[in-house]
Amino acid sequence: MEQRIGSSSQPLEGAGFDPAFIPGLNSPAAAESEDAKPDKEDAKPERAGAATEASSDEPATAAQVEDHEEEADEAAEADEAPEGPVFEASDRRARIVADRRGVRLSLDEEACEFRWDEIGAVETESPRFGKRYTVTVHTPDRRWYPIEIEASSRSRFQEWDEQLDAVLDAYFEE
Repeated sequence: MEQRIGSSSQPLEGAGFDPAFIPGLNSPAAAESEDAKPDKEDAKPERAGAATEASSDEPATAAQVEDHEEEADEAAEADEAPEGPVFEASDRRARIVADRRGVRLSLDEEACEFRWDEIGAVETESPRFGKRYTVTVHTPDRRWYPIEIEASSRSRFQEWDEQLDAVLDAYFEE
């Protein structure tokens, strides 16, 4: 009788199997399927100049031009200094940034970004005891994404509330 070593089933994903799973956050890059990796190697041209020669002979499509323009616009936006109020809070693991582009949350290596039109509400909570400030982003499809920031002192809560209120007043439309 033959016996297999190891499991032939793929690992399951989700909150039931991974306590750090948060829906809406990007999965790690290492989670790519193994079948996709050989295709990338096979798709390489035989010589390095072949790709540039082929692309210079063909006219660029409208979609390629638009993508290039969007990338240039995003790069220019990143270089510009923010023109309005900005809220930024972080600790050793978590970070939240709210500015004219939207709200960005990150925890360890995971990150998610919400544009202002994707946000239904932003809620803050300060505990009665302790130093963890909670910001929860609610989306219109009834999902919520909380993040806790550990403050250096409880006096930071009031300062963060004022900064976040200024950003919400400037950019968030109810």
